[in-house]
Amino acid sequence: MMPSIGFVVNPIAGMGGSVGLKGTDGMLKEALQRGATPVAPGRARTFIQSLTTPFSFTTCAPPMGYDVLQQCDVDAAVVYTPGEPTSSDDTRRAVQHMRNVDLLVFVGGDGTAQDILDAIDPDVPVLGVPAGVKMYSAVFAQTPRHAARVADAFADGLPLEEREVVDIDEQRFRRDDLGVSIHGYLLTPVHEAVQSSKDFGIGGQAAKQAIARHVASSMDPDVTYVLGGGSTTMALKQELGVDGSLLGVDVICNRRLVIRDAMESEILEVLTDRSAIVVSPLGGHGFLFGRGNEQISPAVLRRVGLDNIMVISAADKLRGLQSLKVDTGDVELDHKLQGYIRVVTGAGECRLMRVE
Repeated sequence: MMPSIGFVVNPIAGMGGSVGLKGTDGMLKEALQRGATPVAPGRARTFIQSLTTPFSFTTCAPPMGYDVLQQCDVDAAVVYTPGEPTSSDDTRRAVQHMRNVDLLVFVGGDGTAQDILDAIDPDVPVLGVPAGVKMYSAVFAQTPRHAARVADAFADGLPLEEREVVDIDEQRFRRDDLGVSIHGYLLTPVHEAVQSSKDFGIGGQAAKQAIARHVASSMDPDVTYVLGGGSTTMALKQELGVDGSLLGVDVICNRRLVIRDAMESEILEVLTDRSAIVVSPLGGHGFLFGRGNEQISPAVLRRVGLDNIMVISAADKLRGLQSLKVDTGDVELDHKLQGYIRVVTGAGECRLMRVE
């Protein structure tokens, strides 16, 4: 018998990322006012188009799944019709109609994972296709294409284990305060392409400060720098003496803050012919782009130029990573970013890391 997938798309997931909202929960109107556009449908299509195993699909009426499957010429049974606009209640109600599927695949972020946890039977395996702004839960594949690999392997038989669903307080998150708790656990396929649990410890502050001093001393005053979020880049912002954001993307020139917690559109407006990007890999997962810094979009990366990207990280942080990752949503750009990149780990020290 053909294995079955229950397929749920959160159509508003990820819309707050490029416009600097650090999430979309309760912020859809604000995201739209800032010019946000849908992210999840494209990532859902990438997942479906990357599958090599034939599955039978159960899904929701548009815009929560059936429209994506139609675009990919995939037949599906529709078991739930959402309201307009869609809400978390729609996600919870939808999965209650999918109790008999072999694998429930959802496209969204941590908020979607929490909704599914609240409604799904505990013995139904669940796999997340990353499309939100925050994907800290350990139920997500690394990218939509990795999610397809996991689903294909699941059809041939994979072990299952309970993986944590993380609850991020978005109000605190928007204030640069990473408030994290465990919301619960979902049964998830065990596969190397499913992201690991994230270590939320700060640690290694002395190493970060040493990197910050080294990088700050070499920064050109005529270059416009786009600095990603995280504790390592925050040490650099502090070394430069600017009031930057811990979890947002800031733009700096000549040691002055140009934009704090910038949106994609704001970054594009201030980029010059001499611009650079400085980022640190997301701890535990190793993502350079596509997780928590969606403001550094494909358009920004192309304007700045891939040769003008600097990656900084404490050496201890890299030891647990086999590679760094990118998931910008632009397949061609991701391919260009892949290969090897130098990571600054201290004064005169660097490490060559593979990007995939």
